[in-house]
Amino acid sequence: MNSTCTTESSLALAGVAPFSSCDWPGRLVATVFVAGCPWRCGYCHNPGLQARSAGQLAWPEVRSMLAARVGFLDGVVFSGGEPTLAPQLVDWIQDARQLGLAIGLHTAGIYPQRLAALKGLVDWIGLDIKAAPGGVDAVTGVPGSESRMWQALDVALDMVADGGATLECRTTLDPRVMTADSLHWLAATLQARGVTHAALQQGRDAKGQPLFDATQWPGQAVLDDWQQRFCQFSWRHA
Repeated sequence: MNSTCTTESSLALAGVAPFSSCDWPGRLVATVFVAGCPWRCGYCHNPGLQARSAGQLAWPEVRSMLAARVGFLDGVVFSGGEPTLAPQLVDWIQDARQLGLAIGLHTAGIYPQRLAALKGLVDWIGLDIKAAPGGVDAVTGVPGSESRMWQALDVALDMVADGGATLECRTTLDPRVMTADSLHWLAATLQARGVTHAALQQGRDAKGQPLFDATQWPGQAVLDDWQQRFCQFSWRHA
């Protein structure tokens, strides 16, 4: 086997946060960041991970760190970038489960079939719902993103229905590409599809500054609407 290819394929991990209390609500986890994402959302909070070349770590190194924290952590979250981009993800998850760790996943739903392959392996999914119907491609900057995202939502809901996972749909707010009216429409769309856990998040620019004044937008009417539609709703602002 070509050693160069082996080395490159193993360096798909961009870093690890050893302890996080916010990446999986209610759980203390380690967060593993997978390098690479084909979408270019204007509010991306990890733009440095968009290139696959951002990989710095091999899985054995990460696994050793996780193993040393078993007993202190509730689980591990695979984030990114877009974790389903990595063909090794199933192996990493199975390895982490063998350590006794619960598995969380952050995904934008870019690869619905790869998400489906994780059925029975993931305990919690944080699915990024980019915008209301008709507005997704404007957020991602990539034509055809919308159909993938809605397919991924169907896959995630199927995983929930089978009792193997819980799901939170998260939408990051960017007034440059969405309106308060579109957020009302998005809430109604998600509710109609059977979503029960949802969150709205204040978007930030590349320098980490909020994209809008949360006291002025999206407004209390939007927040009240989301609160009323979902069994569990979170508003995450700066």
